[in-house]
Amino acid sequence: MVTISSLFTDFYQLTMAYGYWQLNRHEEEAVFHLSFRKNPFQGRYTLCCGLETAIDFLNNWRFQKDDLAYLGGLKNTQNTPLFSENFLSYLENMTFSCDIDAIPEGSVVFPHTPILRIQGPLLQCQLLESPLLNFLNFQTLIATKAATICQAAGDDAVIEFGMRRAQGPDGALSASRAAYIGGCIATSNTLAGKYYDIPVRGTHAHSWVSAFPDELTAFQTYADIMPHNCVLLVDTYDTIQGVKNAITVGKKLREKGADLLGIRLDSGDMKQLSVEARKLLDEAGFSETDILASNLLNEDIIANLKQNGAKVSVWGVGTSLVTAYNQPALDGVYKLGALKDEKGNWQYKLKLSERTEKTSTPGRHQVRRFFCNDQYVIDVVYDLDIGISDTPEIVLQDETLAAPRLDDYDAFVDLLQPIFRKGKRVAETISIHDIREKAILGVAHFNQTHQQSYPVALEKKLYILKDDLKLHYTASKTEKV
Repeated sequence: MVTISSLFTDFYQLTMAYGYWQLNRHEEEAVFHLSFRKNPFQGRYTLCCGLETAIDFLNNWRFQKDDLAYLGGLKNTQNTPLFSENFLSYLENMTFSCDIDAIPEGSVVFPHTPILRIQGPLLQCQLLESPLLNFLNFQTLIATKAATICQAAGDDAVIEFGMRRAQGPDGALSASRAAYIGGCIATSNTLAGKYYDIPVRGTHAHSWVSAFPDELTAFQTYADIMPHNCVLLVDTYDTIQGVKNAITVGKKLREKGADLLGIRLDSGDMKQLSVEARKLLDEAGFSETDILASNLLNEDIIANLKQNGAKVSVWGVGTSLVTAYNQPALDGVYKLGALKDEKGNWQYKLKLSERTEKTSTPGRHQVRRFFCNDQYVIDVVYDLDIGISDTPEIVLQDETLAAPRLDDYDAFVDLLQPIFRKGKRVAETISIHDIREKAILGVAHFNQTHQQSYPVALEKKLYILKDDLKLHYTASKTEKV
């Protein structure tokens, strides 16, 4: 894995941390929650991803000497050190000591539910806001996009082809990981294959064909070099002739005990060309040879091609996937829910907004998912200290939805699970392949059982607490004015 410096945070997190330290509030116990406000891509669900990346970061979260030297060299407007030596010494000796609970990677999740709860020293919680948002926002977005594309592809395979169009090296690596979890079978990104144990796939470029006297020679040479990994790009010149040349090479491969694994279409009328290519391949006895399509594909184009009879069996998706082209960011947020006072009592906190969806929820949260016959019924956010009854009273987050019957469920599970306790990992390491399988099964199950928006609610006592705090802060604001 790539080791990321502890300086990977927004600068204002460090200035706030310095302020807490100066006020001797840095060790106050705090609770923050990471959540998001809206499903991406106008979808009905979101696929949680990025937790293992966050865990790797936290396992190595330590300010190194060169980090501290950099911070020590920063100056204020008076050209004196911005941070004191004692503060930098504190950072040097600081070790991660928070508790973290999270919804497991690969889970189907919904807006306004915390996917991560972090509890510990206020200074540490604050410094971790930006990196945790970065890891989970981006990978959750890309995993959800991949799941959407794979759903459009149905039983066909999808390969992530986006490295060259991704947002820099780490954007490419993170996107490859998330796309695999979201359902892609492989990536073209070789380094992601090494780091994350993702299968890698690739063909050749048009430049390979152009580098030889003619297409047939180029195909035959490639097949001689890669007899057991031969997928040929057939549209450098004339696509149909390219398919015929690929068949010629495929027959010679069979004479050597190998086979033509596939052909790739990268331009032109994908529907018509794939139909004609499939006919030629089948007539020549290559019915098992895949037809791979690429070139600026997305879920809508794939769905349209399939509905119109295209004969593509593998889809290579790049730009649209790794850049989340139609929604480049998930609106994840990280909000303070409570601070413990000197007497050991939790003081609940919230952030007000004129927009209802941007007002945060106070407390220390857990999410309970109710089931009936294995079908999700509702997710209910409750406070750990206030608690929740077996059949709770609830207030829906989206008032346009109908409230389900909570006297008709047969099971429930609390989704936030322990990951760290006092800075030590307590959760088992889960392989990327198991995470991917969980994600694929979860998305399929949700799509089969839910065709409408999914309800999320606040437990009523938590809702009342939130409402009371809103009134309190509003009244305080009015009095000051």
